[in-house]
Amino acid sequence: MSATPSPSSPPASFAALCTAVADWAHTDGRTWAYLFKTLAACFLALGIAMKLDLPQPRTAMTTVFIVMQPQSGMVFAKSFYRICGTLVGLVVMLAFIGLFAQQPEMFIVATGIWVGICTAGAARNRNFKSYGFVLAGYTAALIGIPASQHPDGAFLSALTRVAEVVVGIVCAGAVSGLVLPQYAGLQMRSTVRARFSAFVEYVSASLAGRNDRAQIEATNAHFVADIVGFEAARSVAMFEGPGSRMRGGRLARLNSEFMTASTRFHALHQLMNRLRDAQTSGATVAIEALEPYFKEIAPLLAKSGEPVLSAADAAHAAAQLDTYKAALPKRVRETRAALETQADTPLLDFDTGAELLYRFVDDLHAYAATYASLAVDRHERERWIERYEPRTNSIAAGVAGLRAAIVMMVLGAFWIASAWPSGSTLVLTAAATCALASSSPNPMRTAFQMAGGTLAASVLGMIAVFGVYPHIDGFPLLCAALTPFLLLGVFMTTRPSLAGYGIGYCIFFCFLAGPDNVIRYDPSGFINDSIALLLSMLVTSIAFAVLLPPSAPWLRNRLLTDLRRQVVLASRAGMSRVRSRFESGARDLMFQINALAPGEPALKRDTLGWLFSVLEVGNAMIDLRGEVAALPADARYAKTMPWRVSLRAMRSAVTALFERPRADRFDRALAATIDAIAAVQQMLATFTPPREERQRLQGILSQLHFIRTALLDPQSPLEPLVSGRADASEGVRHAT
Repeated sequence: MSATPSPSSPPASFAALCTAVADWAHTDGRTWAYLFKTLAACFLALGIAMKLDLPQPRTAMTTVFIVMQPQSGMVFAKSFYRICGTLVGLVVMLAFIGLFAQQPEMFIVATGIWVGICTAGAARNRNFKSYGFVLAGYTAALIGIPASQHPDGAFLSALTRVAEVVVGIVCAGAVSGLVLPQYAGLQMRSTVRARFSAFVEYVSASLAGRNDRAQIEATNAHFVADIVGFEAARSVAMFEGPGSRMRGGRLARLNSEFMTASTRFHALHQLMNRLRDAQTSGATVAIEALEPYFKEIAPLLAKSGEPVLSAADAAHAAAQLDTYKAALPKRVRETRAALETQADTPLLDFDTGAELLYRFVDDLHAYAATYASLAVDRHERERWIERYEPRTNSIAAGVAGLRAAIVMMVLGAFWIASAWPSGSTLVLTAAATCALASSSPNPMRTAFQMAGGTLAASVLGMIAVFGVYPHIDGFPLLCAALTPFLLLGVFMTTRPSLAGYGIGYCIFFCFLAGPDNVIRYDPSGFINDSIALLLSMLVTSIAFAVLLPPSAPWLRNRLLTDLRRQVVLASRAGMSRVRSRFESGARDLMFQINALAPGEPALKRDTLGWLFSVLEVGNAMIDLRGEVAALPADARYAKTMPWRVSLRAMRSAVTALFERPRADRFDRALAATIDAIAAVQQMLATFTPPREERQRLQGILSQLHFIRTALLDPQSPLEPLVSGRADASEGVRHAT
């Protein structure tokens, strides 16, 4: 007998329709909501600017398109830095006008230098801090170049321009925060949950041997992009409300602890792989002694057999990890005592594996505890002084600034020599294009795409100004007439492949065809301004292609050199916050190199190999330095002792190798590491220190041994530098 549906239950087709509508609302629906929110903010800013009788309401429209973003926090952050950049640019430009009002050549030179400095600052910084530098340079040109032609009214012109910008910012922020707001903080919650679950699955699969090298590389590459993106989202969420600000320190801590835990696990996993590849009886004994511990970790990361998802589940996992960590040292000592009774057992391999295991469990416990703390508004783990520190090559930033200054001065000289009426538009647009494009991975393509969008804006803007405006009357009809023109540009900005065209279209459609209180119908001026816009962008694109192009191999090589030099930082920098600086800097550089090589998988694999090598050796250096610094004041541990001298020689040789990899430097680094191991072993054989001191000395020995295995890893990018194959294969086995 078939069951008849209940009269009160909705039909299946209606339920399917509701599901489809819900899916659309979370995908394309958000895009359409963003489109209409942007248009609403644009028309609100235009109406207010017209009501206040500001000279150029189109500037308020342009500001809306510049600062509008899908998430409210992005809008607030971008607005904050735009106001800061605008005020700084205003002050600087008023000073330039006061100094060089009667000297146009000096004014152009000073403006070019200032735009170059700001462009370099934009290339040096990240996220919306970079945008603040962009605006400081662009606003100076936007305000100063037109005002320099009428110095007597420069101050009033500058103030009205700032007022127009502020109107656009306020309207964008109000609409974004009040109309169907989307918060970055809510997105971060799902990101935190997904990343914790992905890491737990990665650890469990790797310990069970289910991940091959390709999967490990893909997972770690994803982790790099996730870490950089998480920091960007965190900096944005801080502007959304007190909830995000109260958790800001813990979110930063979570990112830092995730980096440390993932690096530690990779080191542990690599050590076990090297022991398996050694294929010796001693290595097999060490593996058999350590593997039971590995099998115990995965169940600790689950609750009732289910993977950890929420912060409450993470609290349960943290409690289990804490109990496991407390019992681990005693159990390891018992296992080691059993191994000591066996002849020819490589205790150094076991000690190194056990050391890395304990540190990984400790880091994983800290990561889980911080995740669990997010369930409450206030927590003691909020106190966190470490911070993510991005790394940008100073030479690349300087080249970006120099390039912008050269473009500004060349176009300014052309303007002065030709007395072209649209020369001011040519120069200030070049300033904006240089600044906006310099922060993109491929600035030449970005500038060219902006030129394409501007060409479309010129054609459609001419239709709007000379074909539509004469036939409409009143503000509502004006908004209705502008909607199809503006909707096209905003839609392009929502598509990554068309974003450059959309930015150029939206900004310069407003510049060319944005309505003022009194519309001037000047076809020749319109065409001149259109030509000036296109010419400035094409010149900027050519400058990016000719003047030390950022996408050329030279920049990738510089960034790769900076990545290797993170080992130098780990070895020589002060111990305060060195780990977070090292971890974040290495991953940030890796992210930049990948962005410069989107279609080069071989280059990405090579860079990932260097990242693994840098993280392994650098973290071991930091751990080694920490153990040495924690030793008590004793004559046997003095800096002048032979074993301390050997450690310094090892650090110097290894950092020299990573600064400039060469075969002779590799041989010296390997020999110095072996000498340091022998020196520490000899020192340990001369006396019996207390348990805590012996553990620290054993930790130093374990880190030295791990560095040695990392140098000799056949999968390492240092492998081509290995001079003696037989000696190398023997060296991988053990150092005892």
